[in-house]
Amino acid sequence: MLPAYVKIHDQIKKDIDEGIWEIGERLPSERDLAETFEVSRMTLRQAITLLVEEGVLERRVGSGTYVASTRVQEKMRGTTSFTEIMKSQGKIPSSQLISYRRTLPSEREVEKLGIHKTENIIRMERVRYADDIPVVYEVASIPEKFIKNFKKEEVTSHFFQTLQEHGYKIGKSQQTIYARLAKEKIAKYLGIPRGHAILGLTQVSYFDDGTAFEYVKSQYVGERFEFYLENK
Repeated sequence: MLPAYVKIHDQIKKDIDEGIWEIGERLPSERDLAETFEVSRMTLRQAITLLVEEGVLERRVGSGTYVASTRVQEKMRGTTSFTEIMKSQGKIPSSQLISYRRTLPSEREVEKLGIHKTENIIRMERVRYADDIPVVYEVASIPEKFIKNFKKEEVTSHFFQTLQEHGYKIGKSQQTIYARLAKEKIAKYLGIPRGHAILGLTQVSYFDDGTAFEYVKSQYVGERFEFYLENK
């Protein structure tokens, strides 16, 4: 059984990765956090100290504890389509569609896509393969208004290509990368052990006029995919 401070460490890190606490945001006081987690301040302090040592949090004298502003947020340049990336490396891309449904957006999807909470989205869950080897599990959220006239297969198999064929011009994308451990569900889809190290990526893609058209949360098998960062 994991020590209490390790569980707290993991929960705080998870909350940061999921954007509950943003980069540069001040955390509640140790007293308040200890009450929230129902542990002693000494146990809470052990978890905070470990996160500080890992560079996830930073202490500021006389001010408090903050989500570290030094976490890497590099801008990745180049193709953002998984299909095109795989083809450019001489690999055969394919996908396994797990779910595809029309639904109302979550608060996070409303924020990332810049849409109203009453606007429908298409949320699709799938596993992406390179030469039949699972590389990434992803959940993509797309405003329905952009794809209501598309066939389902056009969206699930070659979405970016379909957009361009219908006259849309794809612009920039913004990505955030973070490390995490694979949960049982994800591990099963990716063919790896539970708790295996993976790379998480959140990406918002935009048309050239700045309109967001896709929000994707992906989990990559680290040794099967390499992110290349390029700065001008």
